[in-house]
Amino acid sequence: MRRIASTGSLLLILMLALGCTFWAADPSDTLARDRMRDFVAIIAAQARIRNPAALIVPQNGEELLTSDGSAEGPLTNAYLEAIDGLGREDLFYGYEQDNEPTPSEATAWMLGYLQRAALHDIEVLVTDYCWATANVDNALASSEAHGFTGFAAPSRELDETPMYPDAPHNVHAGDVDSLSGFRNFLYLINPHRYASKEAFLAVLQQTDYDLLILDAAFQGIALTPADVSSLKMKSNGGQRLVLCYLSIGEAEDYRSYWDASWEQSPPEWLLEENPNWPGNYPVEYWHPIWQAIILQAVDRVMDAGFDGLYLDRIDVYELFE
Repeated sequence: MRRIASTGSLLLILMLALGCTFWAADPSDTLARDRMRDFVAIIAAQARIRNPAALIVPQNGEELLTSDGSAEGPLTNAYLEAIDGLGREDLFYGYEQDNEPTPSEATAWMLGYLQRAALHDIEVLVTDYCWATANVDNALASSEAHGFTGFAAPSRELDETPMYPDAPHNVHAGDVDSLSGFRNFLYLINPHRYASKEAFLAVLQQTDYDLLILDAAFQGIALTPADVSSLKMKSNGGQRLVLCYLSIGEAEDYRSYWDASWEQSPPEWLLEENPNWPGNYPVEYWHPIWQAIILQAVDRVMDAGFDGLYLDRIDVYELFE
């Protein structure tokens, strides 16, 4: 396995090749959004070294699609070329409170970006947080009506498969080898409800979702290439995709990269703990050390056989604006 021992030179090569800027520790003369776009492009390039077909799906932060941040503004073509899909939480349910409709003005604002992305062949994955039967039905139907693919998560912890509906929305037995062909997905990144990795894998193997979004590890135990491979077939026989969740805007104190000394003596790029998510710490994501940590994680994920990356905390750039 190739390691990132010479991280600085690799980052510089990737950034120059992508037309990116190599930021100093305090990039006060540029927009935080530019730095996040560059970071996503670097991650995409690194993943595609391992697998040229690697899928890149950032979650939220849809304002990065345009250079001025408006839904009607000039598109940021380099960013569009780096990504294959766009995840969005709370589009129809959960924006202010779980299992409650998102305010119409918020939905309209988000749709302005998402519909434009879809027009440029960016597949949109919508995660709504709701569990009431009528709400689930409406959430899935609303996504479909806009040409998106929806998932109704019964818990914001993303720690269980939904009890309803009994089968994935638009379930089918066909093969799925690209985002353009998937009709449903399961987003489950916190497997604490399962007694063992084997039990967790067994449950997933019996599902018929076209796409799985999973963490790279089960309670700290990394999923092996054999584990990931065992998930790439639906129970009905069709092939499916498996993406790996990766937070790139926050450090998490339960990850293998976490150094316990950071709690008393944090590095310069580590910010104060997120009060809404204990154990999560926003980072100066342009910092070379943090980017090296993430690129090492990207290598491990791709070597494990995941089909791509689902990138979270894209919208952390808002803290620096």
